[in-house]
Amino acid sequence: MHLILPKPYRNGLTALASLVLIVSLGCSPTPPEPDQPTDPEPQAAVPDEAAQVDAQAEWDAQQQHIASVIETKDRAELIGNSPTKGSPDAEIVLFKFSDFECPYCAIASGDMKTFMDGREDVLYVYKHFPLNRIHPEATPAARAAWAAQQQDQFWLYHDGLFAYQARLGEDLYIELAEEIGLDVEQFNRDRNSEAAAAAVESDLKLAEELELRGTPAFLLNDLLVPGGAPLEFFEEAVIRIQEHNEAQSSQADS
Repeated sequence: MHLILPKPYRNGLTALASLVLIVSLGCSPTPPEPDQPTDPEPQAAVPDEAAQVDAQAEWDAQQQHIASVIETKDRAELIGNSPTKGSPDAEIVLFKFSDFECPYCAIASGDMKTFMDGREDVLYVYKHFPLNRIHPEATPAARAAWAAQQQDQFWLYHDGLFAYQARLGEDLYIELAEEIGLDVEQFNRDRNSEAAAAAVESDLKLAEELELRGTPAFLLNDLLVPGGAPLEFFEEAVIRIQEHNEAQSSQADS
């Protein structure tokens, strides 16, 4: 099953995403210091018309590129062995490309927990996208989370890494493993393995192929979602996709 939305329909959702993009242009968030509180809703200024036009053109080009890449891959290939939440059979797949050292990814993790609570109509897929240039602990944290996944505890470990983001490092990785009852010997072996490195590198290569430019980055099937999109956007997009699928099903049955 491919994840390509029909072009006219995707264009409608892209227009919805563009509204979020234009609003976010007025925001110039600066990542907080690790020990400082994070304000998830920076005050927005009104972007000038030229900036809107340039951003829209860039956004449209990026969306077109992402759709063309997704079209060459099937669902199973895209999901791979990544950790997931929700129904494996859901028609809607939400990919989050994330970095454990990114403060905005930590905020988004809480939003996604709320969004996915009790939801079975979306398959949520976590992809590692460590920004190693600016986050020295991004890859070690990703490998540690992968090792926790080998003992079926990815999501609990994921929550711990984001909750104690200011303490990312060897001491925290071991402490979390012990607290959630992992076999620490296996955990250390797994996180330092070639398999862990390959898994994180595979996700990173996919992000680079999609030309994603920062974290968190979301794809809803093949639709690029602005990083600052509120939960309401995800809810509205899912409803529109479901309405489209139901209409298509009704036409096929008639």
